[in-house]
Amino acid sequence: MNVYHFKKGTEICNYSYSSNILSIRLNRQRLLVCLEESIYIHNIKDMKLLKTLLDVPANPTGLCALSINHSNSYLAYPGSLTSGEIVLYDGNSLKTVCTIAAHEGTLAAITFNASGSKLASASEKGTVIRVFSVPDGQKVYEFRRGMKRYVTISSLVFSMDSQFLCASSNTETVHIFKLEQVTNSRPEEPSTWSGYMGKMFMAATNYLPTQVSDMMHQDRAFATARLNFSGQRNICTLSTIQKLPRLLVASSDGHLYIYNLDPQDGGECVLIKTHSLLGSGTTEENKENDLRPSLPQSYAATVARPSASSASTVPGYSEDGGALRGEVIPEHEFATGPVCLDDENEFPPIILCRGNQKGKTKQS
Repeated sequence: MNVYHFKKGTEICNYSYSSNILSIRLNRQRLLVCLEESIYIHNIKDMKLLKTLLDVPANPTGLCALSINHSNSYLAYPGSLTSGEIVLYDGNSLKTVCTIAAHEGTLAAITFNASGSKLASASEKGTVIRVFSVPDGQKVYEFRRGMKRYVTISSLVFSMDSQFLCASSNTETVHIFKLEQVTNSRPEEPSTWSGYMGKMFMAATNYLPTQVSDMMHQDRAFATARLNFSGQRNICTLSTIQKLPRLLVASSDGHLYIYNLDPQDGGECVLIKTHSLLGSGTTEENKENDLRPSLPQSYAATVARPSASSASTVPGYSEDGGALRGEVIPEHEFATGPVCLDDENEFPPIILCRGNQKGKTKQS
């Protein structure tokens, strides 16, 4: 693993591990490196190793999540290889908080909201998505994505205000769920015949089998977006562009799709623009739902910058010469490192990794 200073274009440090790196997560306080059977927790200020979690069940996909809110730095990872158990870990105090029995099947996706107060999860079946409160691990929302077929969840993400939760899969439909505020007030008595029938129907669910009654109480999607492809891996996010909520979907074939989202009524999201992320410069747009001013034609052209000459490289942590595996480094022993996040109000350093060499991952 190589850590680079994005603004200066220089390498900060590099690290070697005992097996292949499967995923990396970071915020302004912690950096996590997930291997198949262990998780390394680093202090991002000086890149020292704080803790190595060795009692981790086999995690071949490197599934884990880290709260971007560095004031809590909660970490979530699978607690079982055969069931949907989630271990919630405090990355600041370096202690296990709780274990959540989220699903019967194995986990496919987990994600925190921006504040780290909620955790969403989906199993490999992909039919039910659940949201839990943090740190107590209580279920607060349950959504049904579908019933007819099992899917592979590609992406699961909250909006920044935590009002919406978006899920994409290997199908052609992206589902957006609305996290309504749950009130404890007594519901009003229905004033129509259909209202009375609905109340009686919901009361009857208490006498049905648990699986059936649970299904009746699960919320459906607030909004959906129809993709022009299926079977491709994709990543989705909910963003605000020109003060309007938008759904962004990036596909593995190198395209970015932008949809509008009606925050009041939901329904079908309308495709606004399609961008090429591979530098071809092609852009397709819906004239009736155009964005003004137009977005850059190519993402590659937007982020391309002249490369700066490489500066001195700081030697990274070596498992043979560094802290003992599983040892917690006291706060007063933190060395003054080269990474200072208050310098020039910069963002945390980026992490780039490539290759499948056992024991080491390199970046050219």
